[in-house]
Amino acid sequence: MEANSSVAAPGSSQPSTTELAQNRTDLALERTRLAHERTMMAWIRTSTSMISFGFGIYKFFDYFQGSKGVTHGLFGPRPFAIFMIGTALFVLAGASVQNWSELRRLRKQGPVPRSLAGAVAIVVSILGILALFAVIFRE
Repeated sequence: MEANSSVAAPGSSQPSTTELAQNRTDLALERTRLAHERTMMAWIRTSTSMISFGFGIYKFFDYFQGSKGVTHGLFGPRPFAIFMIGTALFVLAGASVQNWSELRRLRKQGPVPRSLAGAVAIVVSILGILALFAVIFRE
């Protein structure tokens, strides 16, 4: 029996162990990048839910405010909406900074494609800022 060699025989169709190791390293880098993408998309989903819930509560009570008097407890719909949307924007900003720093660290190890989650985070942030302004400046 022959021992496994680290170099493929000439004319052999099997990759060498060096090539196999490089392929495993490339795949590990890709798996790590995709894990960061999934994590960022989860933060985007959470922030989107908080923004829409805060704005939805505000508009729900705004609608009933016009038809009949709605009593406000300790925390009214407008401060609640501002709190929810502001928290969502803060969380999204923190997740974006963390994601970009991790992608920057991965780029030192090899080529990493641009993050689609980063573009989605920017769009959701803009929509969240517009919702926040709508709640703050609407009387």
